[in-house]
Amino acid sequence: MSIELDGLTYVYMPKTPFEAKAVENISLNIKDGDFLGVIGHTGSGKTTLIGLMAGLLKPTAGRVLIDGQDINAKGYDKKALRRHIGVVFQYPEHQLFEETVYKDIAFGPRKINVSEEETDLRVKYAMELMELDYENIKELSPFELSGGQKRRVAIAGVLAMRPRVLILDEPVAGLDPKGRSHLMRLITKLNGEGVTIIMITHSMDDLAENANRVVVLNGAKLFIDDTPSKVFMQKKLLRDIGLDVPYVSRIAQSLRERGKNIPDDVIRFAQLEECVTRVLEGGQ
Repeated sequence: MSIELDGLTYVYMPKTPFEAKAVENISLNIKDGDFLGVIGHTGSGKTTLIGLMAGLLKPTAGRVLIDGQDINAKGYDKKALRRHIGVVFQYPEHQLFEETVYKDIAFGPRKINVSEEETDLRVKYAMELMELDYENIKELSPFELSGGQKRRVAIAGVLAMRPRVLILDEPVAGLDPKGRSHLMRLITKLNGEGVTIIMITHSMDDLAENANRVVVLNGAKLFIDDTPSKVFMQKKLLRDIGLDVPYVSRIAQSLRERGKNIPDDVIRFAQLEECVTRVLEGGQ
């Protein structure tokens, strides 16, 4: 499922003294199977952008095209869009409300009149993807679970709709290191199975390790769109707009300042390990 943003603009409170452009003239193509990271300082337009992609907001100008169709055109089937694009907002566990884990995950499919047999299959499928023990927790209250499990239940509820695109807003925010690592591994696994991932995050390390593209927003505009290695090589530009670089990039820079031969595009732990091993063996 391809997503094309064509000259997208969104203005809050237009024609009032409080008018503000949240997104300005953004054009972007997202390919089927991409893992796209979206970064930018607070107020740069990230959350508004994903709201427009998901059809939750209507643009002031420009178009959002899904598989070539304008999702805001008259007659477009928004219900179909909801089935194809899943959105996980920050702290999705706060949206849990059913009395059991099973019922919470099954809520979406039942809402669109999926049969009980198919719903059951979807709940099992989603729980398996999120590595949740179906037999042991399906009848538990979701509020009895750990923070990481609650979040995975909330995401499973979105996955039960079988989306082809999953949009996530700060999915690991507030989790402990173990929970964060676990959830990121599952998100990457989903991407490997063909689900397009669009993820807002402040964790440059997660994008360095997992994304194939990163877009940077600044002042409501598209500032950079490139591979993670090329984006994070632009350290000064990023820091000038209040963003950081991955931890590995900082270590690599420190080693270069000590005269070690570490390439500028090293951003992942495996790359750094390989370079350090080479340096130690070669004495450089």
